[in-house]
Amino acid sequence: MKKISSNALLLLALFAFNFAYCWGTTGHRVIAEIAENHLSNKAKRHLKKIIGDEKLAYYANWPDFIKADTTGVWKSTDQWHYVNVNPQANLKAFTDTLRAQKAPNIYTQIKILSDQIKDKSTSDKDKEIALRFLVHLMGDAAQPLHLGRLGDLGGNKIKLKFFGDNTNLHSLWDSKLVDFQKYSYTEFARVLDVKSKSEVAAIQAGTLEDWLYDSHKAANNIYANAKEGASYAYDYNYKYEALLERQLLYGGLRLAKVLNEIL
Repeated sequence: MKKISSNALLLLALFAFNFAYCWGTTGHRVIAEIAENHLSNKAKRHLKKIIGDEKLAYYANWPDFIKADTTGVWKSTDQWHYVNVNPQANLKAFTDTLRAQKAPNIYTQIKILSDQIKDKSTSDKDKEIALRFLVHLMGDAAQPLHLGRLGDLGGNKIKLKFFGDNTNLHSLWDSKLVDFQKYSYTEFARVLDVKSKSEVAAIQAGTLEDWLYDSHKAANNIYANAKEGASYAYDYNYKYEALLERQLLYGGLRLAKVLNEIL
């Protein structure tokens, strides 16, 4: 995979307005905020060289915003946000299937972007673009339906209602369930974050494959209880609020681990 050209930074101004007007962005910002709370001093210093005083949450949704680009510059990155894996019985089977997937996908790109940021020969401009994608993709990795199934496009084809509004299973988990909690991203991060070093270490343990399998198992749980055409409301939130909060917290802490290792 070629490095992302630093010239692409010139396109940023085209999408600046999206930061004010896009919705469904809270989850990614929660994950970025939690991650920033757990960065090492070394990582913070290196991060400052790349993005200055800007917060990670500011860039957390940029890889979604650029999908509005009509020039085609970013079209090839659409596949980076997910990987489709049918239900697997165990970690080994999942990992084998994951590694056999056609690249690019969320698994291959998290590794490539991490290496690019870690590489001392990478320019600061290219590191910034790679960082924006990495922060976002680590957030996607914690959203179970980004490890969903090809047949229904990660739940996008499973139509349902949430409090009377037409939606689909993927969108329900991408934004609607998060937004239903009625927190700002900073409030949600404060509510979810943990300070216990042992708890943080336990959540951060393992490899990228372990973490993706974790989300894959959560996706299997969600699929098992999803019904085409169903109408959900308070009942669904009651059933899945704990899993939602877990995924956001785990996503943030695991993003912090990745950044601490590569910065």
